[in-house]
Amino acid sequence: MKCSNLRLYIHYVSVIVRSTMQYKTSMLLMIMGQLLVSFSAFFGIYFMFQRFDSVKGYTYSEVLLCFAIVLLQFSLAEMFGRGFDLFDGIVRRGEFDRILVRPRNEILQVLGSRFEITRVGRMIQALMIFVYGILTSQVEWTFARILAVVFMLLGGCALFSGLFMIYATLCFFTLEGLEFMNVLTDGGREYGKYPIDVYGKRMLQFATVIIPYTLVQYYPLQYLLGRTESVFYIFLPLVAILFLIPCWLFWRFGVRRYKSSGS
Repeated sequence: MKCSNLRLYIHYVSVIVRSTMQYKTSMLLMIMGQLLVSFSAFFGIYFMFQRFDSVKGYTYSEVLLCFAIVLLQFSLAEMFGRGFDLFDGIVRRGEFDRILVRPRNEILQVLGSRFEITRVGRMIQALMIFVYGILTSQVEWTFARILAVVFMLLGGCALFSGLFMIYATLCFFTLEGLEFMNVLTDGGREYGKYPIDVYGKRMLQFATVIIPYTLVQYYPLQYLLGRTESVFYIFLPLVAILFLIPCWLFWRFGVRRYKSSGS
């Protein structure tokens, strides 16, 4: 059944990609737009370090590494989890009624309803910044540090996907997307461009206990930058994947209480 679901999801994605590729010029322009628009956050960091040599002990290159990883995490989650991000439209139009009567898992169908290939533009920018950060930083790259980056990407993608799932679940009760969730999704991407401890102790506590951003950003970053030798920090991003469990339980709670919104 799992292999069948995976094949079905791949089929969903291939249909969306082929459909998008029918308008190649439009797709390329949207990818370029994503690439250029997201540079505004980079320029904010650039001009900050034109005035200051470091921010709470972090150098320009170290902040760029942090920013690039968080941007990659968010872009991957948005690419694959776009169906949850646009779920309010699915509920409003009554499309979720059709999803429920189909003999497939509703999460699979929601994920397969949208695949945002244009987010490749953000990923290109993130990779460019990451490469620059690698070349200019003093990080000694080892297999353990490469593994830490891979785990950060997996954990961060899961974390942001979980937040998108919470956003979608709230639509069962409101029929509209609640904008305050952008503080946790887009906002998480924005303030995640700096290590979390830059914002103070209270923010560090919130981002550890409530929404575990620190597990996919701050703590593994300390190992990445050589500020700690504890290999335990490498695996913390995998712990953040457990955040999907309460998100899934909340989703199931919302599905059980869903009443048709009509069409």
